[in-house]
Amino acid sequence: MKQFLAGLLAATILSASAASAADFAPAVLYDMGGKFDKSFNEAAFNGAEKFKADSGTEYREFEITTEAQREQALRRFARDGASPIVSVGFAQAAALETVAAEYPDTQFAIIDAVVDAPNVRSILFKEEEGSYLVGILAAMKSETDKVGFVGGMDIPLISKFACGYKGGFMSVAADGEVFENMTGTTGAAWNDPVRGGELARSQINQGADVIFHAAGGTGIGVLQAAADEGKFGIGVDSNQNMLFPGQVLTSMVKRVDNAVYAAFDDAAKGNWTAGTLVLGLEEDGVGYAMDEHNAELVTAEMKEAADKARQEIIDGTITVHDYTSDSSCPY
Repeated sequence: MKQFLAGLLAATILSASAASAADFAPAVLYDMGGKFDKSFNEAAFNGAEKFKADSGTEYREFEITTEAQREQALRRFARDGASPIVSVGFAQAAALETVAAEYPDTQFAIIDAVVDAPNVRSILFKEEEGSYLVGILAAMKSETDKVGFVGGMDIPLISKFACGYKGGFMSVAADGEVFENMTGTTGAAWNDPVRGGELARSQINQGADVIFHAAGGTGIGVLQAAADEGKFGIGVDSNQNMLFPGQVLTSMVKRVDNAVYAAFDDAAKGNWTAGTLVLGLEEDGVGYAMDEHNAELVTAEMKEAADKARQEIIDGTITVHDYTSDSSCPY
């Protein structure tokens, strides 16, 4: 009888494992701007591609072009058996909340929003911490003590970038000035490089010689304008140093790629967990990019200052203001 029960248990485990493996069918739903925006969505794409290369597992994907497609695409993925499904961007939260309730056995993840459901992993980042570091670099590189920030959609999430950047800048140049503009109030603000260039040139005309963007595809116009005017841009989310070599001071990287990879990998290995993850400097969720394209732009002194601040933030010696917790930026 013991042998029979042991055999039955083993068969059950093997059957469950086989079912779990068969059910693994990852998918990514990109938001406005598309997977080749050189920024936020593309970071998610890179994570999915790395998982595909490492595991040999294909994944499904869809790029939305209208807001109505968010819920439609999520429901179609879930209906067709995709799991886990990664929703890229805060704007997908409402659609995911609806669809996750309809498909309780499907694993979902969302970047930049919290959906409180037992089958959803919500992934947030401490954008303010990484932005603080590039603010230090901007202040030390600037010759005018005037720098700029161009955001995409005017929402608290993007103000987290702006406030952290200003905090880092002011820690070095207390009497300096930060010009700040948002591109718009709708999803179109993420994909308007012409407007991004206009805003950057306006800031340059006021004396800014380093401009940080957190604007998705719009930011390409910001970096282009800075390069055309002989000034420095700072990229965001993905490493954008190579877009205009010698004119992009650094990029505030947000490891959306790692988050997507981990979601796929955890589900594939049976290690999936729901709940909220918050990734900052300590978790290597944010940081600044160094490579051959900007190595000559960032001096040893600049890097030392940024790395010192990084450790002090991790240690708690420096606390960077989180705009989403308190919308009065103190810097």
